[in-house]
Amino acid sequence: MEITVNGEKRVGLTSPLTIAELLEQLEINPKSIIVERNFEIVAKNKVNETAVQDGDTIEIIRLVGGG
Repeated sequence: MEITVNGEKRVGLTSPLTIAELLEQLEINPKSIIVERNFEIVAKNKVNETAVQDGDTIEIIRLVGGG
């Protein structure tokens, strides 16, 4: 499977794969980010069931606090 994550092509990923599993492989804490799959935001309560498909574009946006 080939996908794009934050503009970078990634090949050879195993399928089936969920957003949560992808984040785990990338060692990213899902609590501090927003995930967009094919230009649609994935709800936090859907990351465990949202499948990553061949050709998907995933954007991972880190939340930063400040003031």
